[in-house]
Amino acid sequence: MSDGLILLENFLQALAAGLMVGCLYGLMCTGLGMIFGIMRVINFAQGDLMMLGMYAAWYLFTGFGILAFLGPYVGPVAAAIVAGPLLFIVGYFLHQFLISRVTGVSVAASDNQGHYAQLILTLGIALILQNGGLILFGSEPVSIRTPMSSSAWEIGPMVGEWVSVFLNKARLVGAIVSVLVALGLYVFVNRTRLGKALRASADNVEAAQYMGINVDRAHRIAFGLGTAITAIAGGLVATYYPFQPYVGIEFVIVMYAGVVLGGLGSIVGAFWGGMTIGLVQQLSTLVLPIQLQNTAIFAVFLLVVFFRPQGLFGKSVERV
Repeated sequence: MSDGLILLENFLQALAAGLMVGCLYGLMCTGLGMIFGIMRVINFAQGDLMMLGMYAAWYLFTGFGILAFLGPYVGPVAAAIVAGPLLFIVGYFLHQFLISRVTGVSVAASDNQGHYAQLILTLGIALILQNGGLILFGSEPVSIRTPMSSSAWEIGPMVGEWVSVFLNKARLVGAIVSVLVALGLYVFVNRTRLGKALRASADNVEAAQYMGINVDRAHRIAFGLGTAITAIAGGLVATYYPFQPYVGIEFVIVMYAGVVLGGLGSIVGAFWGGMTIGLVQQLSTLVLPIQLQNTAIFAVFLLVVFFRPQGLFGKSVERV
């Protein structure tokens, strides 16, 4: 096998891995993007809420075995999806009892619209979730046991008897589910009455109130949905990635980078921002050591911010 074919195979493998990981990153970023896009809240606890989603999926399938009857292929995916509604409830009441005190109509006229208090509050929630998780779940890394994580589908050979691409089953299924969930969210926000109410609350709080929309309730639903979507992404990642209570720190940086890359306030842009990060992360391994993946991500991030401060899709897509 020639060096050219080896390089081609490595490139295609990295490209495939980047697309699969990028879809999962995109779903994570979509959850955070929804919270920021509708509520204008910088949520430092988003990664730790994703961690709760990972543990929820783990307990549903492995810990308590509630969904184990679905088998090792369907069960983990079902657990990740069910983790979404569970974390929606957590996010809904978290907003009702804590986040609502520093967001929404009550602080709209205050200095900086409560942003300083939001930063401190969400950082405090993140620390509580991390240390509470350490007490409840322990520090030993766990993952959802599924044969999908250690097996792959082969595409090829594509050039004679050479150049094959292997698609990890857990990542590929997670990517497909991520795209379907993101499409479902897009349809919900743009086609349903409740989704239009969320958009109205994001665009103009005062006008939304005049139209009879309960803005505080809309914000609670948006925060719950953003939490649920990121939890589903976390449950899917848990099928192939070991995690522990501090895993949120690893992903929250990726989420914020993806949201900024896509364009602040754009839910669609957040997904494509996450996709971009996944591609850069995986393709960078062709020329850089794996330890420098994040360096490549932020090199691209700085370039985009320098040449296009509004993000890749800041003006080319409608904020939803």
